[in-house]
Amino acid sequence: QVQLVESGGGLVQPGGSLRLSCAASTNIFAKGTGGWYRQAAGKQRELVAKITSGGGIDYADSVKGRFTISRDNAKKTLYLQMDSLKPEDTAVYLCNVLVTRSNYWGQGTQVTVSA
Repeated sequence: QVQLVESGGGLVQPGGSLRLSCAASTNIFAKGTGGWYRQAAGKQRELVAKITSGGGIDYADSVKGRFTISRDNAKKTLYLQMDSLKPEDTAVYLCNVLVTRSNYWGQGTQVTVSA
């Protein structure tokens, strides 16, 4: 069983930055597609960014140019660098990895952007 543990969330002012980390119990990010999703209160979960095992990257239009997804296979960790944060980025951010027919989720970390 793969375990994913997110960290790095918190309270930040508009325009600020945060870096989220997702540590996996195995080197699964090297084998599948790692992604960051978010779910704001009362809204559906949405994809923020994803990176394939081959390095292909996609971003939601709302975060393009502000967020950067990356991974470190040696550390078994997925990252999300978030810059120029806006109040509408406030949400629980969840780490995900999809490999073959298995789909794993972390428990989520709260990001709150507020003055």
